[in-house]
Amino acid sequence: MTAKIELIGVKKRFGSKVVLDGVDLAVEKQSSTVIIGGSGTGKSVTIKSILGILTPDEGTIRIDGQDVTRLKGAARDPLMKKFGMLFQGGALFDSLPVWENVAFGLIQGHGVARAKAKDIAIEKLAKVGLTSDVAYLSPSELSGGMQKRVGLARAIAADPEIIFFDEPTTGLDPIMADIINDLIISTVKDVGATALSITHDMTSARKISDRIAMLYQGKIVWQGPTAEIDRSGNPYVDQFIHGRAEGPIKMAVKA
Repeated sequence: MTAKIELIGVKKRFGSKVVLDGVDLAVEKQSSTVIIGGSGTGKSVTIKSILGILTPDEGTIRIDGQDVTRLKGAARDPLMKKFGMLFQGGALFDSLPVWENVAFGLIQGHGVARAKAKDIAIEKLAKVGLTSDVAYLSPSELSGGMQKRVGLARAIAADPEIIFFDEPTTGLDPIMADIINDLIISTVKDVGATALSITHDMTSARKISDRIAMLYQGKIVWQGPTAEIDRSGNPYVDQFIHGRAEGPIKMAVKA
């Protein structure tokens, strides 16, 4: 079966710093894969490379079997319509009301009329547990958890085939993080999407994923079903998931 997303030997460097050093990863259709790893290990660069924000120096990225590694401009537009994204900080526009934030991609990217886009936005807000009166508020009037819900509503607004989640629980208390995890699971299933997330929150990673891949020093050092991560037999994975200072992963500490 053709993978929904496939990375083959993807490399990316910035000057002398090698960030991705031959990433191989396959994400099956309608599955949920989480990439774990410490800060600065290349998780965000991996997502940006799939999105086309960055172009790999070497390697191939395929979506539905199509090589999209170097697609640019208008040639990339049909591909971008397959994607939804929940950004780490919410990335909401303070100058726009909530409904317009949710509908932004529909209006700008899909050419949906404003009235119809507004109806869809309110429907998607309901799916993430927000009432229609929230639609008219400014993002600055919302709590962090509510902003995250709005971001999720925006990510699913156009019923995307693939949704990317960038550190979805960062900055949330444990209860709100769990609520967001549950919403991610239910909304991804509801839309029938393929999910690819990046996080260093192991509680979230375990809950929202079918499979986990660990990125370290620019390579995937382990990948497998979530249920098997506790018996991975991989010292890097064991150290990371248990949060141990001692182990093969050395953190750069500035004096």
